Amino acid sequence: MSATAAHGEDWKPETAEALPAVVPPPVQMGPLRAAVYMATSVLLFVTQGLGLNLLNANIYQLQGSLSATTAEIAWLSAAYMAPYASLSIGLFKIRSQFGLRRFAELSVVCFVLASVLNIFVSDLHPAIVVRFLSGMAAAPLSTLGFLYMLEAFPPARKLSVGISLALMNTTLAAPLARIISPELMDLGGWHALYVFELGLALIVLPLIYLLPLTSPPRVKVIQRLDILSYLLLAACFGCLAVFLTLGRIYWWFEAPWLGLLLALAIACLTVLCLIELPRKVPLVDLRWLVSRENLHMAAVLLLFRVVSSEQTTTAANFYMQLGLLNDQTQTLYAIILLASIAGGLLCTVLMMTRYVETAHVMALALIASGALLDSQSTSLTRPEQMYLSQAMVAAGAAMFLPPVMSKGFAAALSKGVPYILNFLVIFLFTQSIGSLCASAALGTFVTIREKFHSNVLVEHVLLTDPAVAARVSQLSSVYGKVVTDLSLLKAEGLVLLGQQITREANILAYNDAFLAVSMTAFAGLLLLLGHLVLQKFVFRQATPVAVSQT
Repeated sequence: MSATAAHGEDWKPETAEALPAVVPPPVQMGPLRAAVYMATSVLLFVTQGLGLNLLNANIYQLQGSLSATTAEIAWLSAAYMAPYASLSIGLFKIRSQFGLRRFAELSVVCFVLASVLNIFVSDLHPAIVVRFLSGMAAAPLSTLGFLYMLEAFPPARKLSVGISLALMNTTLAAPLARIISPELMDLGGWHALYVFELGLALIVLPLIYLLPLTSPPRVKVIQRLDILSYLLLAACFGCLAVFLTLGRIYWWFEAPWLGLLLALAIACLTVLCLIELPRKVPLVDLRWLVSRENLHMAAVLLLFRVVSSEQTTTAANFYMQLGLLNDQTQTLYAIILLASIAGGLLCTVLMMTRYVETAHVMALALIASGALLDSQSTSLTRPEQMYLSQAMVAAGAAMFLPPVMSKGFAAALSKGVPYILNFLVIFLFTQSIGSLCASAALGTFVTIREKFHSNVLVEHVLLTDPAVAARVSQLSSVYGKVVTDLSLLKAEGLVLLGQQITREANILAYNDAFLAVSMTAFAGLLLLLGHLVLQKFVFRQATPVAVSQT
């Protein structure tokens, strides 16, 4: 995200090039024009978000379309995230030097071309290449979504209402993809998904040309070493994205190339540090990044990614484990979508008051309570039993991020425009790489706990137990009309019993993951309340001193 539209009137060059003496202030928009800009922002976020979420929502259906295994189809997500994780950092300087309007127009054209390529894919390997290009093309769209939302508000409201609504829009694509997927897959499978994405891109294309953004003066900010530094940063983020996406599937210690990817990421980061630390005008100010305030903000953002993964990955995988398809969860995701909008609007109201921290408290309390309710799931749980809990998690996730984003962005802006790029590094790392890390950690936790519960359950399955013998006989009776050999019939019954044990072990493992997320959110809530109490105490202690000095 950038502040080029948010504070174009305060723009300062990173280098010594002269600017016009006075930059005219932005013209106040009328309500109708502002609404059009806001609607364009929503459309940009939805168009960009559906690119990844349509794939995640139909992962098993796409296996058949592309004749791929689960591990092979996961490469599509890895290929998408590899460039997407870091490209916005490089684009910040590109649009500063070459102009915001040219950047916007070229970005949406590239996205349209990438969407067209998706339609012609019919095999896995071309699909991986196209997904890589789609990740590159989608990165600018999220930036443009932020800029169009900020453009609709006066400067005084950009860092409160504007950011809150923009971040709310980032939560819409995931549930929307699950809602519309069944009908699209029925119409034409893989190609129908991306024809729909192409249609959205073609709607966005003229809007970008018809609705210009406030552009700050173009400034030469790209230095030669910036190119090398960005390539190292992109390689680091890309390797981490692939490592975190595929590590759980190929298993962390089983595939040697996973270790090589991690080593390459560390090597690129080390070289980046050696290049950037001595520079007077670095691409990334590493000393500022590791300050106490930034480390605290990064920890809060990582906490958000962990607790919000309860819904985006863990709950979604839980539904698939129960055998629930997208058409059976449409109502649930419609409720999640409405809850996200409600939470985002409530947070927007709180951002306009002095009770901003209330949004954090409510968000953590809602997520912790919702995850705790989910941890009581059984094999008989259906979407109807999760309406309340998932609505609570969705509302909490929509309320958590805006206060942190606004505070961090304002702190970066107060130090100067170059520090916005450094803030972007923190934000993108915690939200893209942090999201992948949270999903990988929770997925690994579920796998380990499933093995544990399977061992515990199997220990109690003894054929000498009359109840177990009766259960095997009951299950094997399904094949009684086609299998006459008693030993084979008993073996089939044991296979079915083993499948039921595995299913129950998986459900118990997901319950453990829900409980872990709940406890993490509760711990975050306690730390937040303690921090607020300490702040209030320090403020009260400082007030009499200030009064006495006056």
